[in-house]
Amino acid sequence: MPAFLSIVIPTLNSTKTIAPTLMSLSEGITTGLIKELIISDGNSTDAINEMCEEIGAILIKGKRGRGIQLHRGAMQAKGEWILFIHSDTMLPSGWTDAFLNHIKTGKNAGYCKLSFDDASIKAKIISAGANLRSKYLKLPYGDQCLLISKKLYKEIGGYPNLPIMEDVSIAKLLKHKLQLIPIDVKTSARKYQNEGWIKRSIKNIILVLKFKFGADPEKLAKSYK
Repeated sequence: MPAFLSIVIPTLNSTKTIAPTLMSLSEGITTGLIKELIISDGNSTDAINEMCEEIGAILIKGKRGRGIQLHRGAMQAKGEWILFIHSDTMLPSGWTDAFLNHIKTGKNAGYCKLSFDDASIKAKIISAGANLRSKYLKLPYGDQCLLISKKLYKEIGGYPNLPIMEDVSIAKLLKHKLQLIPIDVKTSARKYQNEGWIKRSIKNIILVLKFKFGADPEKLAKSYK
């Protein structure tokens, strides 16, 4: 199989938490699907340089901001297709077959179903809500991954230069060119566990609503942090 998939991961002091994500990508290496791994870093102060050198990843450093970092990575990607994945999201076994099926059957961008590395009822309710939102509103978030051809990415202009809500913005740009890839990715529940499931969920909903009604993304990013 000719390698044609570029992986782009945005990082910010992520070396202590990124290992499960990298391990989940190994299937794409053994099957020959992955062409390159691009780490787009927001000027971290951890050992990201050493880590990338050790695993053979391409490291790009620059201004922090997930949308900015994702776009920097995409501009360096040489693969025909790009997979954008967060540094705390893990792909399931069999993901290569699912992605190949998606690529063979259409030109649309693809996203995955969300789950958490937490077996609680609250985690299941939040992930179920996210999956319903994605299905009916065509609004998947970044922790559900984005698989997109380089051609389509360029056609829509790519991720906007935003410090937050980059996933909402690109979903809007893709409109009806988004479809579900029927696999569950597993995202870290750490932020929800630290802040509280309900509090974090309400915070996310309020941020999206404010953004849609024209709030300044820079101010939203500061309030989010």
